[in-house]
Amino acid sequence: MTTDYDKIAKEYQESKLQPWRTHIERYTLLSLLGTVQGLNTLDLACGEGYYTRILRRLGAAPISGIDLSKGMIDLAISQETKEPLGIRYRVGDARSIDFGEKSDLVFAAYLLNYASNYQELLSMCEAIARNLKPGGRFLTVNNNPDDPPSNFETGRKYGYSKRLQGSLEEGAPIHWNFHLPEGTVEVTNYYLSTATMEIAMRDSGLTDIHWHKPQVSPEGLRQCGESHWYEFQANPPITFFECTKR
Repeated sequence: MTTDYDKIAKEYQESKLQPWRTHIERYTLLSLLGTVQGLNTLDLACGEGYYTRILRRLGAAPISGIDLSKGMIDLAISQETKEPLGIRYRVGDARSIDFGEKSDLVFAAYLLNYASNYQELLSMCEAIARNLKPGGRFLTVNNNPDDPPSNFETGRKYGYSKRLQGSLEEGAPIHWNFHLPEGTVEVTNYYLSTATMEIAMRDSGLTDIHWHKPQVSPEGLRQCGESHWYEFQANPPITFFECTKR
């Protein structure tokens, strides 16, 4: 059931160029990010380094990217070779990683939604806390647990759709389909409730949890109009939150 990103690395990289991911996902994350100049930063589930490079260009340093997929890390290293930014990449499991040096910021775009049960989620949260300095910050975007299955097809106008396997209960697979010009690429997330996520974070020593709704960039509003984004904002498929290590 786990997505094999080695097989879809290039296609998933392309999916990050869909307009909603630029005008909502990236815009909201960067709006929440604030100043990162000089922050020791760890990007977990970094994929091919899309956000890792953005964070580095914004001044995060030193910065490292970790991903379970060798195919994704190979793409990241290839990009680093072509355009060196001083980013360190390695293959690693976000549930067990101990990077040694503590970070001011741990960033993760789509990590926690790969946990299929509480214990896996707790392991991820403990790894995040383990790699943060006291007072350090975690910022992330994930599948929105509160997005109702009745809304899963409305994303087609934006280039994606979701599919629930079974009933909406803890651990249920949720399949994301990104509809690209060359075809559809599918990745599997898992449903864990907002309450479960908050319990795991608090149990691992992460506090001051703040949830945020998606925002649309001014450019996205100019290009497509406010009405284009109504369905996305009415029932967001993704959610953002930040917390700190106590």
